[in-house]
Amino acid sequence: MKIEEIEIILEPLREQLRNHVLYNKLKSVEDIQIFMESHVYAVWDFMSLLKALQINLTCTTLPWKPVKNTNTARFINEIVLEEETDVNELGALKSHYEMYLDAMVEVGADTSKITDFLSKIDSLDTVLATIGNANLNDAVQSFLSFTFKTIQTQEPHKIAAAFTFGREDLIPDMFLKIVDQAGNNAYPKLEYYLRRHIELDGDEHGPLSLKMIQELCGDNEAKWHEVLECSEKALKERINLWDHIADSIVKNQASLV
Repeated sequence: MKIEEIEIILEPLREQLRNHVLYNKLKSVEDIQIFMESHVYAVWDFMSLLKALQINLTCTTLPWKPVKNTNTARFINEIVLEEETDVNELGALKSHYEMYLDAMVEVGADTSKITDFLSKIDSLDTVLATIGNANLNDAVQSFLSFTFKTIQTQEPHKIAAAFTFGREDLIPDMFLKIVDQAGNNAYPKLEYYLRRHIELDGDEHGPLSLKMIQELCGDNEAKWHEVLECSEKALKERINLWDHIADSIVKNQASLV
């Protein structure tokens, strides 16, 4: 099995995401607020997947020793640089998670739940219990639990699969349409974040992520099958999250009628 085969098998699930009803529900700033208040957890756990890969694929302990695969190490270090210490629209250094929070504030979305949740996270050993006890909707809880169960395997090819597949490729385009409708550069932080997201994921991170999986699996058929299984689960979790957000938007729109 190779990456091309996995992409063919995953295509129906990816098509579900591409044609998800959620995208047609995003019509106003209020809809974006609802979306961001759930999606922010996926922005945060993406950073956790990234750091798990950095721990597994680069040397983060002392004394330093050369890593087995400098290609994957270079790739991960490049993404960490851009995701953890990127330049925002004002030229200040911020992580993409922090830039996302700034954009949430800008559009009037509630950031208190995610910040309160993170304040209760102590360690990887207790994160699943914290997720289970947190005041989160079922879709977000399931999404986060899958992520951290994958991280806790400490198997880089599985973590890379969750990291690579199930991305929300269409969301930036949908957001930008709403931002453009608002006019007069109404949401510069959100617009900058989205355009940066498109630039990095499409031009750099996406293709390099696929190459990383190829490097990690090599000719090991068992690893390829585990990548496929993990990727399918990641996509299903993303679809489940999208379902929940779409339902929340519909209920909010109905309450305004």
